[in-house]
Amino acid sequence: MDLSNPLALIALLLILTIFVVKFLNPKLRKNQTTNKPKYHPVGGTVFNQLINFNRLHHYMTDLAGKYRTYRLLGPFRNEVYTSEPANVEYILKTNFQNYGKGDYNYGLLRDLLGDGIFAVDGEKWRQQRKVSSYEFSTRVLRDFSSVVFRKNVGKLANILSEAANANKIVDIQVSSLSKTMTE
Repeated sequence: MDLSNPLALIALLLILTIFVVKFLNPKLRKNQTTNKPKYHPVGGTVFNQLINFNRLHHYMTDLAGKYRTYRLLGPFRNEVYTSEPANVEYILKTNFQNYGKGDYNYGLLRDLLGDGIFAVDGEKWRQQRKVSSYEFSTRVLRDFSSVVFRKNVGKLANILSEAANANKIVDIQVSSLSKTMTE
């Protein structure tokens, strides 16, 4: 091959460029992508929430069923939602100290919740947790649930007994049964 010919030189450079792009560049891209952080898929935007406002709970449930962990993009901040049990355990138990509520959420919740456990971080949170842990002990929860269970089981037994004596079918999902139980 005569390299003094400009067409031969252009052809050689073209072949060399194709070789570099085709075979060497993917290896470079592979090394670059391993260092990049991985982001959760985008489930929608805050504007999608506004569009689906009248069915917001169903919309968010549909997204959680589809993605398990996803992002909602907003004009000023993005939010990550998860329904993956392993992620929830990691955030709330395993690595709790790295997932604070932050000043933004504290500012939103302060008027409603004050300095309660659901609004604060750090030392204030630890103090609230110690105070509330006594109210959520096994004994206190068992005693409370026993009283509620005994009260409601009597009402339920009465309703079912009356239905059986009258040979009526009882639909447990009907709101009238729920209303009767709460009275």
